[in-house]
Amino acid sequence: MSAKSINSRLPPEVNRILYVRNLPFKITSEELYQIFGKYGAVYQIRLGERGRDTKGTAFVVYEDIYDAKRAVDHLSGFNVGGRYLVCMYYQPAKFERRANAEEKKKELEELRRQVKAKKQQLAANANQTE
Repeated sequence: MSAKSINSRLPPEVNRILYVRNLPFKITSEELYQIFGKYGAVYQIRLGERGRDTKGTAFVVYEDIYDAKRAVDHLSGFNVGGRYLVCMYYQPAKFERRANAEEKKKELEELRRQVKAKKQQLAANANQTE
């Protein structure tokens, strides 16, 4: 019996796309292919950009969902370049919620800044009329 027939029911969060965090900043795509390729055919790897807040992260896309599961099972906590990998399944809804939360936080900060400026303006006007 193959592993696929034994474990045919996978949890709903399991998919072919992995999100990997805590990567060494100088790691290359070729090195990632060597590490993740041991668990199955890798369709694509996208490294985070070095100059942005996505450095140290990557998306790894497997051709088969069972290969992705095997990679998460074996590589979570794996030491690469003195850093322990955090491997999880990509969950678009979760990423979208996080992006929306960050956007709302920026909007809130901007509103607070505007209110503070308005209060200072009103206080200055009140001092001039006295």
